[in-house]
Amino acid sequence: MPGAGWGAAPPPRRAPDRPAPAAFNDTDTAWIQLMIPMDERASLLIDLAPARAGRPALAGWAEEAGRRLKDELVDLRELLELSGVPDTRPHEGHNMPGMVTLDTVRRARTVTGESFDRLFTESLWAHLVQVRVLCASERTSGSSERAKDLAAVIERRVAQQNTRLDALR
Repeated sequence: MPGAGWGAAPPPRRAPDRPAPAAFNDTDTAWIQLMIPMDERASLLIDLAPARAGRPALAGWAEEAGRRLKDELVDLRELLELSGVPDTRPHEGHNMPGMVTLDTVRRARTVTGESFDRLFTESLWAHLVQVRVLCASERTSGSSERAKDLAAVIERRVAQQNTRLDALR
């Protein structure tokens, strides 16, 4: 048939640096959807440290950790968008292992000095340990290379943070 196909728009092409949603498996999306609230909750506690910590070194650690968490959240939210999965917050209201609870944040707002330092280090230490477990699981069972690469970066950073926090406990 003469002229068939003329004027038809070619199919849209995905930018090479944006993987198709199919590149993300259930492990990838579950990891992203859990890491975002884990980091958001940790940020709530970390943000309290400059005004409430008894030890300047702990407040300094918290400032650095807070900057890293903000950067990490940007990367995780970008991955969530790339995955094509909506931000439905399936873990909202759950207190997962290593997740800073809202009760912990409330208690942290009422104490300073040594009491804050103890609550802070125990909570953040548990958070960091769980993040390492989650990242190792993502690297083992995820399918998105971009998500697995981010998990490896986060896991290395968290190992360093955990070592420094251990010295401050």
